[in-house]
Amino acid sequence: QVQLVESGGGLVQPGGSLRLSCTASGNGFGIYSMYWYRQAPGKEREFVAGIGNSGNTKYADSVKGRFTISKDNAKNTLYLEMDSLKAEDTAVYYCSRGGDLWGEGTQETVSS
Repeated sequence: QVQLVESGGGLVQPGGSLRLSCTASGNGFGIYSMYWYRQAPGKEREFVAGIGNSGNTKYADSVKGRFTISKDNAKNTLYLEMDSLKAEDTAVYYCSRGGDLWGEGTQETVSS
């Protein structure tokens, strides 16, 4: 059974940086589009960034220029590099394979 496991969340000060990772078990990682979503307290889950199997990327306007999505197919791992973090980036971050397989999420808190 394929599983996605996120890691790298934690507490960071405003303006700081953090890198999230999502490792997938099983085969075929490279053929899927992969996504990062987030859910803040009291809000619905929202799209953050996506990367296609050809490497093309897309970002939510709220993170464009600050976040970078990438993946290493040899390591079955998806990344989200987050810079210039703001308090409003505080959320549980989820990775998704194709939009139909989800990890359990990792908490990121931006606070001084």
